[in-house]
Parts: sequence; structure tokens; C-alpha cells
Amino acid sequence: MTLEEVRHLLDAEVLSGHEYMKKEVSKAFSCDLMSDALTSVEDRTLLLTGLVNPHTVRTAEMLDISGVVFVRGKVPDEDTIKLAKENGIVIMITKYTLYVSSGILYSNGLEGASILHN
Repeated sequence: MTLEEVRHLLDAEVLSGHEYMKKEVSKAFSCDLMSDALTSVEDRTLLLTGLVNPHTVRTAEMLDISGVVFVRGKVPDEDTIKLAKENGIVIMITKYTLYVSSGILYSNGLEGASILHN
């Protein structure tokens, strides 16, 4: 699924990375704790979260995440958007909750990312 398809399905607004919307994502991971995101081991992953701060973008950068969708209509500050632009990370916002956003993507074929097991 492309990031553009994600945008369409979630009726999302793109805040950064317009030029990367043709990138493919094969998995998604939903969480509000970035320490949980660090357990993801998949390439081409989309992160869905309600945590709108630079730490989220830093986590996405570390994990080579293709895009971040901020849920519940939350809008990151300009510093967070700037950081995403500098790192080539797509940032989108959607009005849907984390649960509904995840369900929409899953029901349209986007699988959940695998996690590391202890």
C-alpha cells in the first residue's frame, strides 16, 4: 500500500513529505509509547500514534519508518514538522482514533508489524 493510499483511506492531511507519498508501506504499528515502537522489526512500516512531539520523529528516524500518522486530530508543532522534513519522513494527521485508523488500514490489507520477543 502506498502512503497516498493511506492518506486517502484515513482522510488524512499531509504535513510533510509530500514528495514521498508514492512510497510503499507493508506493515503498520500503532502505539503511544515510543519504547513499544522500538520493538518493531519490520521494514517499510507506518507508525500510527497520538504522541505528537519530536521524540516520535526521532523514533521514526531510528527505525527507518516511512511515515507517521498522528491520530485524533492532533497536530504537531512546527519544530516536529521541521524535523520530519529534514529527515524525509512523511507526517499525516487524521481525525480518526488510533483504534479506528488501525482497523481501517488492517481491513484494507495493511498487516501489523512483527515485534521482537523476549
